[in-house]
Amino acid sequence: MDTCGVGCVALGEAGPVGNMTVVDCPGQEVLNQLDVKTSSETASTETSIEMSLPGFEDSLDEGKLPPEQESVSRLEQQDLSSEMSKVSKPRASKPGRKRGGRTRKGSKRPQQQPNPPPAPLVPALLDQSNPLSAPMPKKRGRKSKAELLLLKLSKGIEPPKSPPPKRPPEDFETPPGERPRRKAAQVALMYLQELAEELSTTLPAPVPCPESPKESSPPEPEVTIMQQEACQGGEEETDAAAQDEDFVFQVETEDEEESETSSESSSDSEPAMSRSTPRGSTSVKQKPHCRGVAANGLPNYIMAPVWKCLHLTKDLREQKHSYWEFADWIPLAWKWRLLSELEAASYLPQEEKSPLFSVQREGLPEDGTLYRINRFSSVTAHPERLDVSFFTGGPLWALDWCPVPEGAAASQYVALYSSPDMNETHPLSQLHSGPGLLQLWGLGTLQQESCPGSRAHFVYGIACDHGCIWDLKFCPSGAWELPDTPRKAPLLPRLGLLALACSDGSVLLFSLPHPEALLAEQPPDSMKPAIYKVQCVATLQVGAIQASEPPECGQCLSLAWMPTRPHHHLAAGYYNGMVVFWNLPTNSPLQRIRLSDGSLKLYPFQCFLAHDQAVRALQWCKANSHFIVSAGSDRKIKFWDLRRPYEPINSIKRFLSTELAWLLPYNGVTVAQDNCYASYGLCGIHYIDAGYLGFKAYFTAPRKGTVWSLSGSDWLGTIAAGDISGELIAAILPDMALNPVNVKRSVERRFPIYKADLMPYQYGSEGQDHSTASPGNPSPPKARTYAETVNHHYLLFQDTDLGSFHDLLQREPMLRMQEEEGHSLLCLDRLQLEAIHKVRFSPNLDSYGWLVSGGQSGLVRIHCVRGLTSPLAHRMQLESRAHFSAVFQPSSPSEEPDFPPPSHRILPFP
Repeated sequence: MDTCGVGCVALGEAGPVGNMTVVDCPGQEVLNQLDVKTSSETASTETSIEMSLPGFEDSLDEGKLPPEQESVSRLEQQDLSSEMSKVSKPRASKPGRKRGGRTRKGSKRPQQQPNPPPAPLVPALLDQSNPLSAPMPKKRGRKSKAELLLLKLSKGIEPPKSPPPKRPPEDFETPPGERPRRKAAQVALMYLQELAEELSTTLPAPVPCPESPKESSPPEPEVTIMQQEACQGGEEETDAAAQDEDFVFQVETEDEEESETSSESSSDSEPAMSRSTPRGSTSVKQKPHCRGVAANGLPNYIMAPVWKCLHLTKDLREQKHSYWEFADWIPLAWKWRLLSELEAASYLPQEEKSPLFSVQREGLPEDGTLYRINRFSSVTAHPERLDVSFFTGGPLWALDWCPVPEGAAASQYVALYSSPDMNETHPLSQLHSGPGLLQLWGLGTLQQESCPGSRAHFVYGIACDHGCIWDLKFCPSGAWELPDTPRKAPLLPRLGLLALACSDGSVLLFSLPHPEALLAEQPPDSMKPAIYKVQCVATLQVGAIQASEPPECGQCLSLAWMPTRPHHHLAAGYYNGMVVFWNLPTNSPLQRIRLSDGSLKLYPFQCFLAHDQAVRALQWCKANSHFIVSAGSDRKIKFWDLRRPYEPINSIKRFLSTELAWLLPYNGVTVAQDNCYASYGLCGIHYIDAGYLGFKAYFTAPRKGTVWSLSGSDWLGTIAAGDISGELIAAILPDMALNPVNVKRSVERRFPIYKADLMPYQYGSEGQDHSTASPGNPSPPKARTYAETVNHHYLLFQDTDLGSFHDLLQREPMLRMQEEEGHSLLCLDRLQLEAIHKVRFSPNLDSYGWLVSGGQSGLVRIHCVRGLTSPLAHRMQLESRAHFSAVFQPSSPSEEPDFPPPSHRILPFP
């Protein structure tokens, strides 16, 4: 033994396995001379099993094994390593970490020199004849690949014959004094490069990164990394551990095989994800490149989600929608009684003429014409921009499109409710009843490429005595039939099923007939417009049959019809926070009562307290009817699974929400908010994940004032919002299946549709252009009533050219929108005549690009977003029309056809 006090163990030449002899260890000078060779040997490949350490040459020369015993020596190495690990504790241990094992008894080791030469590769009590006996330090409790190979050798498993193709060559050497590069760093650079390519679509495409590592900066194999970490000690180990925090070993268990090159090659292009990453998180997914600009002027990476939504909506509607439901609820002519002019007067809105308004269209010369139209009248559609305007007589508070099957190419209808008085107010905490008018408007056959054949016209109205109608919803599918469907009198062809949420707490269900069939039953000299007193098919009430009095749930503020067939469930939200569900075709005597007039009274089958205050909005998941989302006045948004309604899936408290939109392809909702609780700069429209993917909220568009209404188009993947300032905007959502944290410059995804401003004017003849006030004239006193406002102001609508989006960011409407988003001022001490209360995208494929909106002024406007239409959607329309014609073939008239009749078979696509 020398001064080092270290013993070495070597194998004998002819002794049996495990026979050991003790020899002297080389001195410190020999170790220092051989330490130079160690740095060149640390870059050996992973497939090489022998890891030579300095100071072993003499012992190997003395006891060199013949070639036929090399395999036996490899098996002995593992046994020797396990035996020597029980003898003593290695000297080169990491600071602050305790190792198991018993210390060797004997003479104490001498104190080291103040500045001893580094010998990181010589641990204490090392088997000099066995290069594989050095215990490798473990990282995060995982075994290295070298140890896995040794375990396979000890079990008699043959090592892989050929190394993985992604390993670097054997002559690769780690630069002295430098840290070998990791896979995570290379993949991070690739991800940043692809992200820069998406943001700079106008630049030429860079050279794609090859899958195999470059020779100039190849990644080190895991064995080499572990060798270098095992050879470092003291402060060097601490620095390396701090630098390698982002590195995650791919080997997790002993059962994983090294030869799985498929999994290793797939992980090269994606950085390793943390274990704490939420389920489904795809923030590190490699997105497909969408370079270039679409025909409408928007980048392809913005239009790609729109094209994706077209396919998904088409496929899911074929699975979730039906052609015929609720066959018992057919309109009866004797239930529709036409009111006389005197009887209908109390139900009509009070205003007979609209306020003055003018329209300025981008790119077209301004004519400065002021319009004033009569109640239930409209302005002819513009020949180029296709926009239509009509006057309902009062502030608009409820609006919905009538669903039409794909490919029907029929006339489009909207149902709406306007308050009878422009200045009417009443508290939500109290029930309210009174006369009101439900209006049905026909818009004609809407086409994206041509002007509508006729102007919008008032079809008929339904007189109601249940107060205000806060919400109305059509049955999503299965309630529409052809206008010329033969029906035996007094049955009428059905246009749709409509549910109303009233301020007296009741929910009414109407079966609407086609206008042609209904008006044909009336005398030719009947009053125009036609106002009917109608008996509803069902009244939905809260409570139970056994209850003496119905519970006080307050006003019904929101409705949601189950979007998937058979559409049998209807949900309603009440002022006291209750959410109630009815089963419409139920036959249970506890939930259904037949009244003397033939109508039904239905009681709910399920209800629960969803919020502490009023339920302001409800939305059903369109892909799975088990899930629903609610927004309340308690500033909470709650996601519910109806199979376990005792607690929400997710509850988010952010701000006061006004309306929700749950688009078909995504796992979250878009929320419109009131600005009373919003933080500065965060008021507007947000996309909130339901909680399954764990994404953060995506700020879709900032708004200065309260966003009253929000609507989403499943066909376009786009939402539209109208606010108190009179601006209607649209925003194209990114692919929300991916994490939106990487979405940059959201301003490129939104654009204004029109902006309404309240402008002062001077008295003069209505036909003269000088009636408008000049910019230098002072504004008149701020008016608080409708009469004062219309006497001194007119509405100016500034429309955006929606046919193309070329140079969108430099156009005047976009610059005005961006300026008002950050610096506009709200004047809340006057009547907000320009406010937009309701916005709705068309849910029908034949008119998927059309949008209807209205507000406080009673003026309703219709616009076509032609820039978002595509040849793909046009081809879908043609295919749907061919399929619809094949399904609904002309058949011989029968007395009472039952849908679908035998001749109406659904034919597969060619």
